[in-house]
Amino acid sequence: MNDRAVDLHDVQGNIIKAYPRFGFPRARYLFFRINDAKAGRGFLAKLLPLITTSAPWLKEGNAADGSARPDVATNVAFTFEGLRRLGVPQASLQSFPEAFASGMKARRAILGDDGPSAPDKWDAVWQDPDPVHLFVAICGGTFEQIQRCHDRILALRGASADAIQLLDGHRGPDGQKLPYQDASAIFINDEVTPREHFGYADGISNPFFKGSLADSSNVVGGGKRRGAGGWEPLETGEFLLGYADEAFEYPAAPVPNLLGDNGTYLVYRKLHENVGSFESYLNEASAAYPGGREMLAAKLAGRWRNGAPLVRYPTEASANQFGEEWARAKKQIAESRGVERERAKRHFSKLNESMVDFDYTEDPAGGRCPIGAHARRVNPRSALEYGEQGAFARPDALSNRRRILRRGMPYGDSRDRTDDQGEHGVIFMALGADIARQFEFVQQQWINYGNDFRRANDKDPLLGNHEQDTGRFLIESDPHAAHPPHFCSKIRRFVETRGGDYFFVPSLTALHMIADGIVDPT
Repeated sequence: MNDRAVDLHDVQGNIIKAYPRFGFPRARYLFFRINDAKAGRGFLAKLLPLITTSAPWLKEGNAADGSARPDVATNVAFTFEGLRRLGVPQASLQSFPEAFASGMKARRAILGDDGPSAPDKWDAVWQDPDPVHLFVAICGGTFEQIQRCHDRILALRGASADAIQLLDGHRGPDGQKLPYQDASAIFINDEVTPREHFGYADGISNPFFKGSLADSSNVVGGGKRRGAGGWEPLETGEFLLGYADEAFEYPAAPVPNLLGDNGTYLVYRKLHENVGSFESYLNEASAAYPGGREMLAAKLAGRWRNGAPLVRYPTEASANQFGEEWARAKKQIAESRGVERERAKRHFSKLNESMVDFDYTEDPAGGRCPIGAHARRVNPRSALEYGEQGAFARPDALSNRRRILRRGMPYGDSRDRTDDQGEHGVIFMALGADIARQFEFVQQQWINYGNDFRRANDKDPLLGNHEQDTGRFLIESDPHAAHPPHFCSKIRRFVETRGGDYFFVPSLTALHMIADGIVDPT
């Protein structure tokens, strides 16, 4: 469908690259207020040489047109008000979609940000009546590298620090208010892990689309199902403006075209995880559940904590066996050479494929993976057809319009598993060409409502905005364990919103236009 090749040198790097997979497991997020348009554009012009693109790095195989791998990766994005403050013309501003122009706080009813997630409970930086304008993300291998880039960026303001104000008020350890938000992959025995604070492997099965830099093997589970079997990439326009999407249409984009092309939208949400409540709920609820504590955790998520999907590994023994085999294969890659190493890499790749190469048509009644489980809600694959063959052109057509790229990372320390009050959670970032159709729909209809899954108004058991002790979750009859249906009740709100907003991530071309003040909607 998309004949135009993606110019990776024009696309910001965080759109194509999930940085932790490229050796950058730590991050710092800075938010600025722009008090003077001319100074703001000057600051952006100085930032431009630091911006990391999606072009391949020279060490990435046959990257003849690539660039050297940077010490850190730096990217920028703007709120609607930030674009206005930088002098983007009114005609261009009016061409942006309503969701982005309104901002996250104004969309709180759609997102379910109520009770402990209401904006008046957010970190101080998000409660300021004069909002965030500019977002700068720095990702690196160490916080020392990130700190050097941080200092360099602040120095670029020169005498204009008051005009480009670094915002304070991110909640830190022991009640601190910090002028930045740090994030980091969770390390165990000095090794990077994909875990988040509830203990689940995260970041599995990110979308794979035409023109992306990811290895083509990632099409398995990351793309869309072919009618005759196998997988193929999603259309580029689901994630980048200026390209056709899965409906063979071009997503609404700002004018002029050069302002929108190769750009996208970013959703930033700081999500606090109530680890103590989650662990205590598992202890209490598993006492009445015949599958035990870890199976209950798996049923809530749709995956075992090591990432093994219930559809493929329905028993705890099979999931543990998978985990042990995965660890052995990874060790063999590190310790072997030559032919043996290549064999180990192929085996490791097959194990990783088994985590994503599945379809809920294998489990239509939810006997393995409950129909209301978290993973099944946020990426239903072909589950929404309910066995009605031929209802759509392809069985996963409905879910393919809701896919989002995830680029978040954990923050904080949760070694005290009894505590909700500690500063720990996930910096959730989602990228897509249409905030309302993709992120907001998933958040409102699939996470905080259950009708599409024939679960009435039951919410996602992990991310739903449950009122205290009122959440419900059905675990369907499991033929593999001879367990009858089981009803979980009194589910608490395990995740609370602590802040965030909607951002536009321009291309390098658009960044130059904004910095030079030459955006012309005519």
